[in-house]
Amino acid sequence: MATKKEYLNFILDQLSGLSEITYRMMMGEYIIYYRGKIAAYVCDDRLLVKPVDSVKHMLPEAPLEPPYEGAKDMVLVEDIDNREFMEKLFDAMYEELPAPKKKK
Repeated sequence: MATKKEYLNFILDQLSGLSEITYRMMMGEYIIYYRGKIAAYVCDDRLLVKPVDSVKHMLPEAPLEPPYEGAKDMVLVEDIDNREFMEKLFDAMYEELPAPKKKK
């Protein structure tokens, strides 16, 4: 099941207080970038973020789910209605996100 554009737009609106939030469509789903780094996936109308230490600290009880079959587990963000929390979450995890891979 592909993510609805309305769901993506809601997530982007919740993150609109942050600078440099971009996204890219990939097979009916979306990758969210924060300041050039992959921060989250929006798959099947779910927001999944990288399971870095700051995310695990801020969401200790959050379930781990793969964005798609065969992928590594990511942290499911269920409280997407809390704009302030979402912005704090993305800010907190930024330094721990891997740098983008260099293109050959």
